Amino acid sequence: MGNADYVYPTSAAAGDGGECLHRAAIPPAQPFVKSLKNGLKETFFPDDPLRQFKNQPARRKMILGLQYFFPVVEWGPRYNLGLLKSDLVSGITIASLAIPQGISYAKLANLPPILGLYSSFIPPLIYAMMGSSKDLAVGTVAVASLLISSMLGAEVSPVQNPTLYLHLAFTATFFAGVFQASLGLLRLGFIVDFLSHATIVGFMAGAATVVCLQQLKGILGLTHFTHSTDLVSVLRSVFTQVHQWRWESGVLGCCFLFFLLITRYFSKKKPKFFWISAMAPLTSVILGSLLVFLTHAEKHGVEVIGELKERANPVSITNLVFVSPYLSTAIKTGIITGVIALAEGIAVGRSFAMFKHYNIDGNKEMVAIGTMNMVGSCFSCYLTTGPFSRSAVNYNAGCKTAVSNVVMAIAVMLTLLFLTPLFHYTPLVVLSSIIISAMLGLIDYEAAIHLWKVDKFDFLVCIGAYAGVVFASVEIGLVIAVVISLLRLLLFVARPRTLVLGNLPNSTVYRNVDQYPNANNVPGILILEIDAPIYFANSSYLRERIIRWVDEEEDRIKASGESTLQYVVLDMSAVGNIDTSGISMFEEIKKILERRGLKIVLANPGAEVMKKLDKGKFIETLGHEWIYLTAVSYTHLDVYKRQEWIYLTVAEAVAACNYMLHSCKPNPVTDEKAEPWNNV
Repeated sequence: MGNADYVYPTSAAAGDGGECLHRAAIPPAQPFVKSLKNGLKETFFPDDPLRQFKNQPARRKMILGLQYFFPVVEWGPRYNLGLLKSDLVSGITIASLAIPQGISYAKLANLPPILGLYSSFIPPLIYAMMGSSKDLAVGTVAVASLLISSMLGAEVSPVQNPTLYLHLAFTATFFAGVFQASLGLLRLGFIVDFLSHATIVGFMAGAATVVCLQQLKGILGLTHFTHSTDLVSVLRSVFTQVHQWRWESGVLGCCFLFFLLITRYFSKKKPKFFWISAMAPLTSVILGSLLVFLTHAEKHGVEVIGELKERANPVSITNLVFVSPYLSTAIKTGIITGVIALAEGIAVGRSFAMFKHYNIDGNKEMVAIGTMNMVGSCFSCYLTTGPFSRSAVNYNAGCKTAVSNVVMAIAVMLTLLFLTPLFHYTPLVVLSSIIISAMLGLIDYEAAIHLWKVDKFDFLVCIGAYAGVVFASVEIGLVIAVVISLLRLLLFVARPRTLVLGNLPNSTVYRNVDQYPNANNVPGILILEIDAPIYFANSSYLRERIIRWVDEEEDRIKASGESTLQYVVLDMSAVGNIDTSGISMFEEIKKILERRGLKIVLANPGAEVMKKLDKGKFIETLGHEWIYLTAVSYTHLDVYKRQEWIYLTVAEAVAACNYMLHSCKPNPVTDEKAEPWNNV
């Protein structure tokens, strides 16, 4: 059994003390440069994007490089009329949603309404060439708009200094694009993964709540409103101006909100009528504009958009602000909004890619989204990404490729050139209704309930993000959510689980005794599983926890009158790595256990762990023991075998310990270098 040098003549079974077929091996040493190269490759290139370039001629490599950064080069030559028909319908459908939403979200960001249309023209064209998602519909989003309004508004008033505010919005968008593209090019997309699903659910719900509250200004027809986004400030602003509420605006807003919610509910129940909810915002804009025009409601307290210039995107590259004291504000706003936009866009793209059974490269998406924001900022666009509502409409409309974004962009361009005067009488209250309707869909209470049922800590992260956004500010809510997520990550690392294993009846399988109550304890042996890599952050905790398990097991044995504890087997299957602090921890545990007459045994350490233990001399420190087997009568010599303390499986380790407990006696020679067979 186990790692013994002696082969038993009677049996090769592990339980009989026979020799196992394999020993726990130390992996071959690798040069440092090669190890570093492999580590960097696994960290930054887990998908091995350069694999397709291997053994290819120079011309083919150039084509593959173009296809990597511009996927349109790959699927463009295969495009046909059948695909165009589907994309044409999808593009026109999402354009009908993009136009009113773009105007609404620009107002939410305290930017001129026309910027919402500008941002739905240039960026979709860039994404159609560089994006890898077939379903993502590009445009402005409410959460990013709210962040821009909140963060830039804290430094520059959009009312008192609208030109500087506008230029800072372009600059923040530029830096958001630089940050996004840099993450993709440097293969740092895993940074976005620190925004967990629970974080995003809570943050989005909180932001949606704040956005809805902000729209009370438009619904009630208020002219003065707080710039703060927290719940208390908004409600105070609303209820201290009760005498200024406009009933005409309120009635109009409630009617259109009811209409939008009804159409969305109907389309959700009848998915084949998805176009009804998609057309509802544009229908509301048309009906609202006609109503205001015919009744002259703008003269009775109903605010309207006003004049929109008939022109395509003007160049704004000269308007970017790269001077203090506003540069830091633009950079901070760009980074924060860029991360949120990336998290939403990539999550939406992956969701729909899963439905259609294709894959998207997160790093390529970052480059595409970053590039479209950098280019967009030079043509009077503010931050864009792939919003869920627009992408869902695109998906349900049957889009086949990113050409649907091109069709939408063309429709928006025609609107900019010829149709903008038609929006002159569009009431702001309709835009508020459109925003509220869209935001209610972001409050995913079902996901929150699911988090509560599955993982209470995830639910806490979700509620922390939500409460931070609603009761403090969007930035504070985001910080709270990230801090709680990182705290949980640190707890996973610093406080790993250690489990007591028992033997399942009639098997050599060892499992957690809490999960499998029928698992039996092995007399004289305590089996523990360490469920995480061992680093400096958790080595002290593991030392204390293992000793505590030993204390508890000895107390249990005393109370039950069982055999005394002799061996502590540590299952290392889940320990993927170890550092020098972890090795020192094992050395300390070995000394503590030996002082108490116990022996430490390791089971199934991985390659990296074995390599570190060997280099740290712990395998040598762990040592081996010469076990007396029998006396050979005709030679008058005692026969021993060399027993080591590292095994491939828990079953082998337990069998070896059992064999030694019941069949062997230790060698009286204490010097491990001595030759026990010389004892006569």
